[in-house]
Amino acid sequence: LSAEYRFTSGTDYIKYGYAYYDVNPDWQLQLGINKVPFGNRDFISNSYWFGIPYYLGFEDDHDTGIKAVYEKNGWHTDLAFYKSAEYGPSENKRYSTDIYTGTINGTDYANEETNQFNIRQTYTAEHEGGQTTIGASAQYGQIYNSNLEENGDRYAVALHLDSSYNGWNLQLQAMQYEYDDKEHENTIGVSVVSWQYEIASKGQAYNLNLAKTIPTDWGSVKCYNDFGIMTPDVSDDEFDNSLQNVTGCAISAGPTYTMVDFVMGKNMTFSTANNDHVGLPEMGDSWDKRVNINFGYYF
Repeated sequence: LSAEYRFTSGTDYIKYGYAYYDVNPDWQLQLGINKVPFGNRDFISNSYWFGIPYYLGFEDDHDTGIKAVYEKNGWHTDLAFYKSAEYGPSENKRYSTDIYTGTINGTDYANEETNQFNIRQTYTAEHEGGQTTIGASAQYGQIYNSNLEENGDRYAVALHLDSSYNGWNLQLQAMQYEYDDKEHENTIGVSVVSWQYEIASKGQAYNLNLAKTIPTDWGSVKCYNDFGIMTPDVSDDEFDNSLQNVTGCAISAGPTYTMVDFVMGKNMTFSTANNDHVGLPEMGDSWDKRVNINFGYYF
């Protein structure tokens, strides 16, 4: 068994919880709320703030279903089927971003995700000074609309790279996604961490992250810059790009782990003051800035 449950100010929710069985040294089965295999195998970010794919529902997502994992000689294969998200569609108290049923900015949404298939293939090559992992991901599922009592489709595809050399790390990812909301042509509602917002129903997201880890006598320091851009691909020409850049350092010392991030956002939910969406028409034309510090003690 493997599980993680989060307690936060005012609420709590499960991150993952599943049973797993090692069929043989190469194959493992996971049943329950497990991590959706899409994109870079770990994260497509270094910071506490995550990357833009997280806010679209494609980074560190966990849903309810079954997954088979194969790993041998550098090859890693994930095959998965998810019947639903970890919570119901009207719940916004959740760890990862999922489709939402409810009212957002005066617009009513009646969608929930169901019948999702995922496949991801990566290959890791060891080389002097580090290793490089390249891969591709594909996701297809349905969107059930309770008002119309019919299903729409959704899909996403991605190419990704994660390479390390002498303490340096480079992450690249390019992805395209589309949510077919039968009631709304250009937007769909999603929710995460006790909040709900709208995103463009179709678009691309690109990530470029660079990090350097410096070992010390008392632990290590990893400094990084994570850049992401989302480009909407809908019929409304007024929809704008969303951008986010996070510069920071993660300091590991004994049982403590501290992340200090300088976050810059433009037309991006959580990162900006007046643009609580991803890829919709921008309010204003400026970069917002904030500092975020996270301190963790592990025992």
